[in-house]
Amino acid sequence: MKLKASVAAMLGGVSLTMANGMVVADDMPTNRELWEIVKQQQKEIEALKAQLKAGKKTTHEPAKPVAEKEEVKELKRKTSILAQELEKMRTLLVIPEEPQYKSMYGLGPAASKVYQVGKGLSIGGYGEGHYTVLTDNQKGKKDRADLTRLVLYTGYKFNDWILFNSELEFEHATTGEGSEEKGEVSVEFAALDFFLDPRVNIRAGLVLMPMGFINTIHEPPFYFGNNRPEVERRIIPSTWRELGVGLFGELLPGLTYTTYVVNGMDASGFSSSGFRGGRQGASKAKAENLAWVGRVDYAVPQLTGLTVGASAYLGNSGQDGIGGADVFTQLYEGHVQWKYRGWELRALGAWSHIDDAGKVSAAVGETVGEAQFGWYAELGYNILPWLMPESTHYLAPFFRYEQWDTIAEAPSGFADDDRFDRRLWQIGFNYKPIPNIVIKADYRNIDADRGTLADEFNVGLGFIF
Repeated sequence: MKLKASVAAMLGGVSLTMANGMVVADDMPTNRELWEIVKQQQKEIEALKAQLKAGKKTTHEPAKPVAEKEEVKELKRKTSILAQELEKMRTLLVIPEEPQYKSMYGLGPAASKVYQVGKGLSIGGYGEGHYTVLTDNQKGKKDRADLTRLVLYTGYKFNDWILFNSELEFEHATTGEGSEEKGEVSVEFAALDFFLDPRVNIRAGLVLMPMGFINTIHEPPFYFGNNRPEVERRIIPSTWRELGVGLFGELLPGLTYTTYVVNGMDASGFSSSGFRGGRQGASKAKAENLAWVGRVDYAVPQLTGLTVGASAYLGNSGQDGIGGADVFTQLYEGHVQWKYRGWELRALGAWSHIDDAGKVSAAVGETVGEAQFGWYAELGYNILPWLMPESTHYLAPFFRYEQWDTIAEAPSGFADDDRFDRRLWQIGFNYKPIPNIVIKADYRNIDADRGTLADEFNVGLGFIF
């Protein structure tokens, strides 16, 4: 029969199963094609039912065989099941029952949710807060409690190749006036992605500078300690974002890249503590000078969990505001990460150089380093499988050591300042009852060539959704 052949062809070419609440498809046609198949078969079933009904009312025609009735019943059942599973599949494509928290296209796991939807709106976010106890007298400084950040990710997938993604951040719980002026609301990134080919895709808008670990993936469950590494705040001035356009993709299996042309920094914001203040963040940014930033990472196939990479930033920062000086600014960093059988190792080194640092120092009224450098290494290990083999929780003690100097080389005519040559050591643990919630505790000590800067204990929590 035509109906039997049609359904057999469909069911033979499309294998649908339900596994852990998800529809699995082999050589799956598009949703539109599947719906057309279902509608066509429904029409054929209705036509055959009408023939059977007419046959019962016609005395001179023999009744249809029982086997043929059973065949119609069975084909109708199969078509109904297919229609139900197709509807469930369409729903799951738009709103996954169990989102897979994984980093995609250089963004954090929660920020990557929009890449996993079939179409439409995606919402995610994260938050973190901590309590700090100062363990020695630091010139009148007090213990403090802070809701550090509350972040909302909103994305929209227009179709299979264009989407929008953004991060809106609330810092320190308030942006009030007067004595309540403690925090701010910022757009951390807001960009359109155009997917053309796995090797070459376009991103345009307010983009995160693809440097280091923390600048692009800064959600609290995915780094150790309550405070982000100081090297990735002082030498790599995260969170660092600028308006720009560029490309990203995977050139070979495991070899990914990101590159942008962005507006340059503003050297009038440079200081002895680095060029963090030169970030413009798309807030009425000066754009007399542009810059280039690029990154490459390679997941080494021979060593499970090992990734190595490097990035560079090059561009003038004068913005026609430092006596006509170009203030050519360079920043380079290299990094390695290894995750294997509960071990987590990170190491990063960064070096930067600023031309015309003497002119910048004279303009801002303090020594701005001609060169800066920093590095850190950290190691953690999930001990819970040894203590509770059946547990799915995570408990990892860790140790981190950092060293950085924002005036590694002072410009001619300006004095160095040993207070900015600093070292940090830190110990603590991260505990995750579930993968998207973390409880942290750590002790850290920061020293400089002149005096102890900090000696503190921190406890806090963070989450993503």
